[in-house]
Amino acid sequence: MRPIEFLHEARFSDLPPEIVVMAKRCLSDLLGVMAAGSQTKLTRLISRHATSQFAAGDKSASILFNGASVSPAGAALVNGMMIDSIDAHDGFRPAKGHVGCHVLPTLFAFYEMLGRNEGTEFLTDLVVGYEFGCRAAIALHATAPDYHTSGAWGAVTSAALGSRILGLDYAATRHAIGIGEYHGPRSQMMRVIDHPTMLKDGSGWGAMAGVSAALLAQDGFTGAPAVTVEGDDVSQIWNNIGSEWLIMEQYFKPYPVCRWAQPATAAALTLAKDNSIEPDTIEKIEVFSFHEACRLAIREPIDTEQAQYSLPFPVAAALVFGKIGPKEIDGDSLSNERVLALSRSMQLSEIDAYNEAFPGARYSHVAIILNDGTRLVSDRHQAEGDPETPLSDAEIKTKFHSLADPVLGEARSSRIRNCIERLGKTASVSDLPAELGPPA
Repeated sequence: MRPIEFLHEARFSDLPPEIVVMAKRCLSDLLGVMAAGSQTKLTRLISRHATSQFAAGDKSASILFNGASVSPAGAALVNGMMIDSIDAHDGFRPAKGHVGCHVLPTLFAFYEMLGRNEGTEFLTDLVVGYEFGCRAAIALHATAPDYHTSGAWGAVTSAALGSRILGLDYAATRHAIGIGEYHGPRSQMMRVIDHPTMLKDGSGWGAMAGVSAALLAQDGFTGAPAVTVEGDDVSQIWNNIGSEWLIMEQYFKPYPVCRWAQPATAAALTLAKDNSIEPDTIEKIEVFSFHEACRLAIREPIDTEQAQYSLPFPVAAALVFGKIGPKEIDGDSLSNERVLALSRSMQLSEIDAYNEAFPGARYSHVAIILNDGTRLVSDRHQAEGDPETPLSDAEIKTKFHSLADPVLGEARSSRIRNCIERLGKTASVSDLPAELGPPA
């Protein structure tokens, strides 16, 4: 099936039961991350920007967990950045990035704009967005020489999904996807790795560009054919759409930091637990990982962006606090002297075998040297939550509540989870907005 045919012809009845279950897992995970992200400085700043520069007109949508009404493109911008502001959302290894943080803001923007609320359609659109986005990511990585952020191919994804929801014809859909590809933010990923700021993964900008592209195409604006969708050199990437479900290959993060730092964090926590290591007994930590992880070299982060794109700091914080959540990578935790001392002294080393395995696998192991000279070495760890070692339903639920409850309260968080579970059965999307408004 050709990608644009799948885009417009896929129906809920085409989705195997396990795909529907996975779609709900992705939705739950994204909304939990979004709730936590609604409290960040990044989200406050971009929300203020959108309310002043993306004013609602005859077409509007809401900033989630805020309630402000802005243009659909403005809502996609803020809601995409809100997810990105807490680096705990799902991802796709071949993309070295994230699909859902474009798909979900696009869905909410268009559904609210059009007044749509069908639960089965929402889930179908969510899956279609993931399937299109995964392949758009692979295609762009295969044809572009630079390592770009998710926003680059996320714009293509949002434009395509918007075309489906708006019901554009074949010609207008081609234009929308072409506009999205041309205007998508081709931003350099390693630049923000070396210099972490609020730019993050470009997701909000990609969603905004894609939503705008679909609306422009609807009005007759034209765009060049999208080479990452229609090029002969990428046709093999798209020829299994509708038969092979890449949404099943998403990973889920247990910690709100860069995926590349997660294997080392897990290795350190496991080693400390297995050997009953107290933080005050640690003299030094050595981390052995792959090149990209070792580039996460900031040791004294001044804000949560730098903490999320660090390897030494979250490993040190995990050992001192015994866990890593939003509180451990922001606020007073950034000035914790014990964490900073361990972070400053941490030694990062590349392992050739780990470099060769990336990005298909992310490996790390750590050594903890105690004050008495004892050197303890962990096993090799892979990032938890990969498709081969998925988080359980209980772990996904626990993660959701750990992120959402401090913002929304346990009762409201539980209502959101229940609504997600009932989507496609008795619940419609209209049951969600009241729960996704401002925190009490």
